[in-house]
Formats: sequence, C-alpha cells, structure tokens
Amino acid sequence: MYDPTVFENLKVAFENQVYDLDTIDRKIDITNRVDQMDFSVMGRYFAIQFTMAGQPEVTAEIVLEASLEELAAEILEKPDTSPGCSLVLRFHKRVQQVSEQCMKIEQALHGIWEPDQKVKQTLSFEYGQEESSYLNKIEVAFNHKINEEHMGELEDFLEHVLETLVVLTDI
Repeated sequence: MYDPTVFENLKVAFENQVYDLDTIDRKIDITNRVDQMDFSVMGRYFAIQFTMAGQPEVTAEIVLEASLEELAAEILEKPDTSPGCSLVLRFHKRVQQVSEQCMKIEQALHGIWEPDQKVKQTLSFEYGQEESSYLNKIEVAFNHKINEEHMGELEDFLEHVLETLVVLTDI
C-alpha cells in the first residue's frame, strides 16, 4: 500500500485549512494554487496564494518544498534521517513611501513572528512607473524543516498569517 510522504500530508493539511478559511469561514479569497513536481531536480513544490476577503491589496503565499534528498530519504526509509519540508511565507504589497513603510513592515512582522525568523523585503517596479509605487515582496523564511509533528500548529500559523495580512493592509 502507498504511504503518503511528509510533503503530501502537509500539503493536504494546508489545503484543507486554507480552503476552509475561504469556503466555510469566508475570511479569505484564494487567488492561486500551484502543485508541481520539478523533474529537473526531482523535487516537490506547493504554493497557495490568498488575500483577505474583499481586500486584494495584500497577497499572502504559503510555499512548501521538498527536495529529492528529503523525499528519497523518507521513501527509502534511510536510517538517521528525519524527513521534512521547507516552509516559506511570502506577502506582496504595493508601497509608495519606501523607507517609512518598509521599516513599519519589518517592525510589525518581528512583532507577529518569532524573532529568529528572517524577514526579507525585495522591491521592484515596472519600467516607466518608478515614481508611483513599488511592489514589495516580503518573505518570512523558517529556519527549520517541518513535518507531521507540526500539524497541530497549522491553525495557529494561519492565524498569524491572517494577522499579518490585516497589519500589512493598514501600513
């Protein structure tokens, strides 16, 4: 019998809870979903994007990845390995006052997420539109791999994501 991988179990858990927030609770609107097998590196990639319901100004994206090494170690039941997935959280928001808004964003995220989580902001603009606004891609990278033992924390994690969306919308 086929035994689902850690990646598959986490992907389904994230999907279930995020889709419940969309269809049952009506707190969010899902805007995109990606589920890929990357044959060039034999890795798995899952991402789901959403906004707060009726507030499309800020987008959240949860990204779950598993490398070939992780998948092979689990499927082959290699001893002395603990399979898991990497987790990255991204937000996309337009900013006009770069210095002021980016500083507020960094402070707000350090207040919501654990201090050891690295926050990275990358600004971009469309050529010819430099003066109006910049797209800020905000990443919160988690330093440790996650596995099924973290499933009980998904609800709290998603509450923090929703809190971040609300805070970013107000900045």
